[in-house]
Amino acid sequence: MDDSTEPSGSTVPPLLIACALGIERFALRGAGGRRGGAPGPVTVLRTGMGPNNAQRALARALGDERQRGAAVVAAGFCAGLASGMHPGDLVVADETRGPWGVTPCTGTELLMKELARAVPGRTVHHGPLTASGHVVRGKERAELAAMGAIAVDMESAATLHSALSAGARPVAAVRVVVDAPEHELVRIGTMRGGISAFRVLRAALPAFYEWHRSLLLPRR
Repeated sequence: MDDSTEPSGSTVPPLLIACALGIERFALRGAGGRRGGAPGPVTVLRTGMGPNNAQRALARALGDERQRGAAVVAAGFCAGLASGMHPGDLVVADETRGPWGVTPCTGTELLMKELARAVPGRTVHHGPLTASGHVVRGKERAELAAMGAIAVDMESAATLHSALSAGARPVAAVRVVVDAPEHELVRIGTMRGGISAFRVLRAALPAFYEWHRSLLLPRR
């Protein structure tokens, strides 16, 4: 499933934002008129859960002529691995790690800056985002953290690997922490302190636009 705003005849490379869950897609669509700030066509793609679904969905989407040269952001929720993380914190991956290897991300410093502006008061973490095929708890969370990763999800690594397999392009991964070592949660709806990952993800959308815009500027 995807939700697109693609002006006919646009020469600006598109932005494709990939997420797994319906609630993530709804958050990203829910920004409504803020899409007016996007510098080019925007597509929000719901891939479905898990790496296999992410790979298939990206390959299909990027095979569409309208997505030629699209920049790709993997967005949604994640589990934090580092001590001191809280639900509602943001994670900007400097790289994603998975069975396919390591994928470096593009323009992460700018993303951090724009997220701090878009979602004031939320901590923005920067570091490796690793892949898992299942929900991570307890001992396994500590083991992944010991390997240097700061967060884990099921789709980001597969999404970015598939994006680059379809051709060279800017890629990034931005996730909102829904549980953390000291704040393990059963489901998103039980977040303590009234923190809403949905609202944080929705508020982050303008930062994606600014990241995309920066990619279009001439390099000196």
